[in-house]
Amino acid sequence: MSKNAKPRAHGVGAAFVLDTLRCWLRAWKPFLSILIITMLGVAVLTGIYAGCEDTFNAANRFYRQQGLHDVQVVSTMGLTDDDVKALSAQSDVEQTQGVRMERIDVSTDDGQKAATIRELGKVGSKSLDEPYVLQGHLPQNDGEIAVTEQFVHDVHLKLGDTIDVRAASTSTDSNDSADSADSADKAKSHALKIVGIVTDPADLTNPDGYSDSTFRSSIANDYSFYMANGALEQLFGDDGYDPDVYGAIVLRIAGAAQKDAFSDAYDSLTSSAVHDIEQNVQGTREQARKKALVDDAQKQLDDAKNAAYAKLDNAQQQLNAQRSQLGEQRSQLEAQTSQIPAGMQMPAQLSASQEQLASGEAKLTAAQRDLDSQRAKLENTFASEQQKIDDIETPRWYVQSRSALSGFSSLKSDISSIESLGKAFPIVFLIVAVMMSLTTMSRLVEEDRGLVGTYLGLGYGRIAITMRYALFALLACLIGGGLGLLIGFLGIPAFLLVVIRGLYAIPDMRLEYDWAYGSIGIALFVVGVLGAALFASIREMRQMPATLMRPKAPKAGSRILLEHITPIWKRMSFLNKVTARNIFRFKSRLIMTVGGVAGCTALILCGLAINDTVAALGPNQYRGVDQYDTLVMANTGDEDAMRKQLKSDGKTTDMLDARIESGELTNTADHGTSVQLTVIPQNQLRELNTMFDLQPARNDSLFGWMHKSNGNSTVTLNNSGVIVAQSAAQSLNVKAGDEVSLRGDGTQPHKVKVTAVTRSLIGAEVFISEDLYHQIFPASTSQTASQSKQSQSNDTSETVWNAVYAKLKGSGQEQIDYVNQLEDHAAVMSATSSAKQAEDFSFDLMGAVVALIVALAGSLALVVLFTLAHTNVSERLREMATLKVLGFYDREVHHYVNREMMVLTIIGIIIGLPLGRWISGLLTGALNMPGLYFEVSIAWYSYLITVVATLAFAWLVRLFVNPVLDRIDPVSSLKSVE
Repeated sequence: MSKNAKPRAHGVGAAFVLDTLRCWLRAWKPFLSILIITMLGVAVLTGIYAGCEDTFNAANRFYRQQGLHDVQVVSTMGLTDDDVKALSAQSDVEQTQGVRMERIDVSTDDGQKAATIRELGKVGSKSLDEPYVLQGHLPQNDGEIAVTEQFVHDVHLKLGDTIDVRAASTSTDSNDSADSADSADKAKSHALKIVGIVTDPADLTNPDGYSDSTFRSSIANDYSFYMANGALEQLFGDDGYDPDVYGAIVLRIAGAAQKDAFSDAYDSLTSSAVHDIEQNVQGTREQARKKALVDDAQKQLDDAKNAAYAKLDNAQQQLNAQRSQLGEQRSQLEAQTSQIPAGMQMPAQLSASQEQLASGEAKLTAAQRDLDSQRAKLENTFASEQQKIDDIETPRWYVQSRSALSGFSSLKSDISSIESLGKAFPIVFLIVAVMMSLTTMSRLVEEDRGLVGTYLGLGYGRIAITMRYALFALLACLIGGGLGLLIGFLGIPAFLLVVIRGLYAIPDMRLEYDWAYGSIGIALFVVGVLGAALFASIREMRQMPATLMRPKAPKAGSRILLEHITPIWKRMSFLNKVTARNIFRFKSRLIMTVGGVAGCTALILCGLAINDTVAALGPNQYRGVDQYDTLVMANTGDEDAMRKQLKSDGKTTDMLDARIESGELTNTADHGTSVQLTVIPQNQLRELNTMFDLQPARNDSLFGWMHKSNGNSTVTLNNSGVIVAQSAAQSLNVKAGDEVSLRGDGTQPHKVKVTAVTRSLIGAEVFISEDLYHQIFPASTSQTASQSKQSQSNDTSETVWNAVYAKLKGSGQEQIDYVNQLEDHAAVMSATSSAKQAEDFSFDLMGAVVALIVALAGSLALVVLFTLAHTNVSERLREMATLKVLGFYDREVHHYVNREMMVLTIIGIIIGLPLGRWISGLLTGALNMPGLYFEVSIAWYSYLITVVATLAFAWLVRLFVNPVLDRIDPVSSLKSVE
């Protein structure tokens, strides 16, 4: 070997490996800290995500199994087989199916219920939108029907019961109420046996779960029923049902079944298909449908005219024949009269004949006059009918993707909002894990600096020594990550699915493992923790071996800022001055401790903030936004009786009439949500503000304070547009001035402007004036052929007000008791008490997630404080030993160390509270749920609980640290390495 050659690094021998294992065993506390922090982080990262993905996967399987449509086409004037053929010709359309349907009224013990009957596909064919059978079987005969679980839940029926149905009347006008009643009486009632209880694939809401919660329940429900193929024509053929006209056409898009229905890729695919249909098919088929309707109506009118005029012409010919006959008779009589000699009396027989002739001529004149009158009336009638044909408008198509289904959108929005929490919280866990790992590994390497210098002096390579600590961190991270995956893919999802099942009745929900996401979850923490370990070890090994083998020189003394504030510094005791110096001189320890405590404090406060926000929804809505005390809905036809009962009871102080019906709001992105459409009488628009506190929607600022627009400005309803509740608008990202598509009960969607978005936390109300309602829904057309024909003749001058908002006398309990009495009245379909709703409102799904987050955040806080305390003690053993040599008692040593930790904890709490409030605003903003707006509200005791919990964790850590301080041996600790 040459003289200048560098010595070769030694390989990793058995002694090195054995010493490494012994060091790992001695460092079990840092190992456990990294393991637990990684376990908690991976569990949070994967747990909430896995529960939500399990829900999405189950929903996807269900949608594929039942063939839920990707795109639906509806028209204001029905659809035909020609439309089906035109849609089938599109290259991206895989399957098309026309849907026959009929709107009906169902007689129940709770009054009339509105529903839509859909015909099933042919037996043996794979149809779209197949209902999922829960009990019984699908209908096979005309007298059988399948109903949804929601219906039997609401009306308390069971399999085998019979319901009476009849074709629905489309009139909503009080001046037509008598005609509506007559038409309803003329419509034949049909008794149908319930042979199946099913789930509508478009709506997976669990009727036995949280659907009874206030924000999920609908005042005016619309149910879906199913009958055998061809049954509608048999039942409703006499009521104007046309089997050749479809209420809708549903489509399956090529390649959509292979995509996740909740992904952006699926949305892009269906949106492209919708665009192609609108560009290539819609306009042509709308014009073709108009032409077919006009030609058909013109043919019927021409046939009727020809028949009527032929009848009139035939009658005219008969009159002309009679007139000719009377003319001949008159000529004969005149001839006979001329033969009578002058002065001779006319024979009696001839005189009688003249009288008969005069009478016949008078009748003939009257008949001619009547015939002319009939001809004039017919001409006027035909001219009116011709004008109606000339006025037929071009049908309007509405092409909607699956996102327009309120049930699908609600499921996607609810679960995605919960999933967003699972993506936000792990970021904090990862940051804390990296900080704690850096602190732990830095201290571990520093403790072994003499050993590291010795190994380097003996010729061991820096890579081999670095791997000693890298593998330590890696092993702890992998074990913790493995345990975290077990909790994240088994424990947390099992807990969440129990809660989610209470909200959505999705079949075949099961736990699944996502290898990619699980691996990424562990990899994130491995990279973070391993990076911290490598940074700490490499930083130390940059020094020379001789330097490492000597003890690290104490940090040079320096004055802190507090020493320059003489009035305060002079009054501090010696130990307090030492504590202040120790805190502010060691800035890395200060940053790590304060940052860790602040992060954990923020997490705990976030969990409690979400809980408080959910708890405050009920009181803030029903005792703040809603100023009325009760909302009463009348049974169909009993509106006047319901109002009379309210007035006669003498319990009300103010009343506002309204018409409430179920509707759907769709934004420009074709995303929809169910809403409660509330029509306000034109002469009572100002009184709406006495029943609702209509304030502009509030915004949450960067620092968490609520901003009110224009102070206490009040929004008023007018004919320029609709008012949308914030709880409905935020899920669709709708703002004032936007144009949306609004659909009422049994109507087609129409464009309307949003004049204002008002503060509202629960429910999904859309307020519209009476005039604007009739303007955009001039003839509440249904999707069925028979009702489309009926609706064209309806007059919409005055609306049936089926609901009353009222303010009541008495205390809250007295109001609840009175509303309970109202529910038993025969004319009342439903009555709700604001006081009762404020007391009973709950959202267990979010409460379960909050409890999980708080528990995990508390666990993280405990581990962080323990890690920091252990590191603090381990790096100050010589200092503690010196104090004991100087005569400090154990209790004084405890106080000396714990005081610093407590001061740093308090500083962390002070920083963590506003940080938690800010993060709470971000997280609640991510909770985008239809029917709910999370306005951040944190109770004072939540701040107190957060402070107490963090201090309690710090006190609990003292119980572990104090025995460690007691075991410090002054003699061994003060031995010099040299």
